[in-house]
Amino acid sequence: MLSERRLQVLRAIVQDYVGTEEPVGSKALTERHNLGVSPATVRNDMAALEDEGFIAQPHTSAGRIPTDKGYRLFVDKLAGVKPMTAPERRAIQNFLDGAVDLDDVVARTVRLLAQLTRQVAVVQYPSLTRSTVRHVELLSLAPARLMLVLITDTGRVEQRMVDCPAPFGEAALADLRARLNSRVAGRRFSDVPRLVEDLADAFENEDRGTVTTVLSTLLETLVEENEERLMIGGTANLARFGHDFPLVIRPVLEALEEQVVLLKLLGEAGDSGMTVRIGHENAYEGLNSTSVVSVGYGSGGEAVAKLGVVGPTRMDYPGTMGAVRAVARYVGQILAES
Repeated sequence: MLSERRLQVLRAIVQDYVGTEEPVGSKALTERHNLGVSPATVRNDMAALEDEGFIAQPHTSAGRIPTDKGYRLFVDKLAGVKPMTAPERRAIQNFLDGAVDLDDVVARTVRLLAQLTRQVAVVQYPSLTRSTVRHVELLSLAPARLMLVLITDTGRVEQRMVDCPAPFGEAALADLRARLNSRVAGRRFSDVPRLVEDLADAFENEDRGTVTTVLSTLLETLVEENEERLMIGGTANLARFGHDFPLVIRPVLEALEEQVVLLKLLGEAGDSGMTVRIGHENAYEGLNSTSVVSVGYGSGGEAVAKLGVVGPTRMDYPGTMGAVRAVARYVGQILAES
């Protein structure tokens, strides 16, 4: 266990390095922070912190910089989440309130997060598997051709064309629409297959083929693998941090292009808590020089997806965590009201 004073020294080193981008020396620490001890004592504390792997000396004549282990301790023990100011909260709300549909909500969220944190923003679309059916609409396009529209509680809209085995009249269509919604509206997607398994039995023989086709299309929509969609923005922000990446920035950019990698980075959508992965805690090698801050968002206190930012390990963690949490909260409110 580190002493309270050494924890203060580590906090000061992280804060100064994040703010100045320069390795931090003992003289600068004692001048800028009220540590209450001499530079010699601070040097001893820094030597102990270095021995335990919390800081490192990039060059023999340089000051110290935090390691991944040092940032981890800072995030876990020393850094509170910086709350957003009232003007910042109003700006977030005003920016997101103008969204017209789910795509617009996600696009605005990505832009807002990138602007607030000056990092790369990543927003996952609400997952169908964690959503609830709000309404199923059936529209007749031709005697034997329908459009199925699935609307979720998160505002997601999925449309599918259905080619029927036989013509399907308006009366039968209205009956199917009413029966279908009475069973599935307000229910979790995972419950839908069980709820509709005997629905075709309620129709005349000549209509059962079409009803079965419609139900098959609905169930396929629920389980499609391409449901896990992401939107990313602010990649150009990485150009400001070129010196933070020890080799080249290309591995980071390549990783950001891989949706599977980003989904793993964000973590399980069902976990609504704040997650901070630092440096080598990221399993993907190309992102070993980055940190990922993510949190779940959703309505009714249950996360349906994740959003977050990717940036260098030399990150303003309290400010970034505060911005990510605040934006997630507002997005959740918008989904609840939509």
